[in-house]
Amino acid sequence: MKAVRIHGYGGPETLTFEDDVPEPEIGPDVVLIRSVATSVNPIDWKVRSGARQKDFPLHLPAILGKDVSGTVVAVGSDVRTFRPGDRVIAMADAAYAEVVAVPAALVSHLPDGVDPIDAAAIPLAALTGDQLVRLAMRAAAGQTVTGQTVTGQTILVSGALGSVGRSAVHAARKLGATVIAGVRARQLAEAASLGVHAAVALDDDDAMAGLEAVDGVADTVGGATAAMLLGKVKPGGRFAYASVLPDDAATGTGVEIGRVFARPDAATLRAFADDMRDGRFVLPISRRLPLRDAGAAHELLEKGGGGKIVLVV
Repeated sequence: MKAVRIHGYGGPETLTFEDDVPEPEIGPDVVLIRSVATSVNPIDWKVRSGARQKDFPLHLPAILGKDVSGTVVAVGSDVRTFRPGDRVIAMADAAYAEVVAVPAALVSHLPDGVDPIDAAAIPLAALTGDQLVRLAMRAAAGQTVTGQTVTGQTILVSGALGSVGRSAVHAARKLGATVIAGVRARQLAEAASLGVHAAVALDDDDAMAGLEAVDGVADTVGGATAAMLLGKVKPGGRFAYASVLPDDAATGTGVEIGRVFARPDAATLRAFADDMRDGRFVLPISRRLPLRDAGAAHELLEKGGGGKIVLVV
């Protein structure tokens, strides 16, 4: 099959398009998906470069990619919920390939009315955003935690116009939170389109000084921004992040801090797909590139500001 592999850590040039890669094997509980599209996420270039080798070690040569949208071509002997021809999406491993093997329990049917290429942008971004919010809020809507209901909690989502940020905003709104979008000053008008209660400029010192403390933060930015936002969480509140915190950021904050490594969740993935079909959830795609151009996609993403990039298989 055709696939993009790396044979060693390094820059975008290490991504090699190959047409003779062995197809993955099928196990009894596995679904084989012929991919229509995958997408590029920041974690992809960080893993490729070796920057996240400690968290995500690779057995080289390796195929990157965490998102797959396509059609089932074969199912294992124990699989009863899918059959060849079904349109599906999943958070997976080794997704920069024509055929992707995924445990059936992690796969979701793709509802009619959703473009499978657009759907390829959903899995990792949506599940990361959702799990950031659930950790930051620590409960589902209507449940009680230490006497405080989730509905009515105020949560700030940093990087709210990114793919993970948009997903976090959507998840928080569905849970009934009061949502503040943290964006750059030049993005304030665009942030209003997210349906949030308010937006704040993270790069405006006066605006940040005037920001009242919130119950929780779902941080998609990391670094100095994350450290600053820690100081905006109420004592006993929660701060969830998916990027990197400065080493000393957590010292003496009185805030519960948790890091999210997104986990597959087929039910939540289907809910996001349903909301995309119904127009309640949108992930803008800035570029559609062929799979063979994965290196160019990494270069764009690594420079920043490239938006969501989908690789058409």
